[in-house]
Amino acid sequence: MSLNKSQMVTLFTNLVRTNEYDLTMYGRMMAGKLLGFYHPGEGGIAPGVGACSFLNKDDFFSPHHRAHGMGHMLSKGIDLKTYLAEHTGKQGGCCAGRSSFHASYPAFNQFMYSGFIGYNFTPATGWGWAAKRAGKQQVVMMCSGDGSYGQDRAHEGMLMASNWRPPIIFWCENNGLAIHARTDDMHPAEHISSLAQGFDIPVEIVDGQDVFACAEAALRAIEHCRNGKGPFFVECKTTRFREHDIGTPDLIEDKPRTEEMINELKQRDPMVIATERVLAEGILTQNEIDRIKDAAANEVADAWAWADAQPKAEPCEEALLAAVYAP
Repeated sequence: MSLNKSQMVTLFTNLVRTNEYDLTMYGRMMAGKLLGFYHPGEGGIAPGVGACSFLNKDDFFSPHHRAHGMGHMLSKGIDLKTYLAEHTGKQGGCCAGRSSFHASYPAFNQFMYSGFIGYNFTPATGWGWAAKRAGKQQVVMMCSGDGSYGQDRAHEGMLMASNWRPPIIFWCENNGLAIHARTDDMHPAEHISSLAQGFDIPVEIVDGQDVFACAEAALRAIEHCRNGKGPFFVECKTTRFREHDIGTPDLIEDKPRTEEMINELKQRDPMVIATERVLAEGILTQNEIDRIKDAAANEVADAWAWADAQPKAEPCEEALLAAVYAP
């Protein structure tokens, strides 16, 4: 499924915006200005942008935690200023400053964001089942990393999806490392997507460093699901240039990743790949690219200015408990 010029400009713009947000979040975390954790996205931002740039507003989606899902969210149309405020514990945050990065945007059909690995497989399958039962032309974009596919919830979700045939896309962002563990040590087959084939779910493997290739795969998967053909699995082969999260040593098993390793990974920087293509194909000029980058920088600066101006969240016990649900 080839992309038109407008779609390519949208993807490039969202990639630039995601990169700008990610870099400022990294800087803020290093300066001690964020609450909780930050999982840097540099090097691995293309899959989220490709997955979510062409979803409808009423499609369900569950972002991956890399770059805290900002690429997924902004590509879906969410204004991230309330998400930035949430990261700094402000009343104007999307969850009133109580969640750090565990965000929820019900108006965009994004519910829950958990620190539990693979938490989203079974709820997302349920959202797909609900959409199918209601007869709505909605899809579910369920994004997760390679490490989550060792969880029982992943297999339970894929088994239910195989049986019920809901319109769910299992979007695997495989960067080869689950914190420190190598993916090829945890999975006996070359591709994680072979797990989906065992559940009779169609599979596509894509270059996760190429935002345009990711989007083309996403559009094919979306069309498959909207046409009532059941679930689909996309495995994006991506990477990350930084540590799993700030403060955690950047290791492969028990050995540090070397500068040479990182420099080799940076040979396939998604920003460079996208920029070279839009220039080579005449999609954008260098002046237009510069304007997109300037607009992204201004957007992020304005969002942070708004977030910084919000009052600090100091919820009382009653307010905290009002947002907690138990069986």
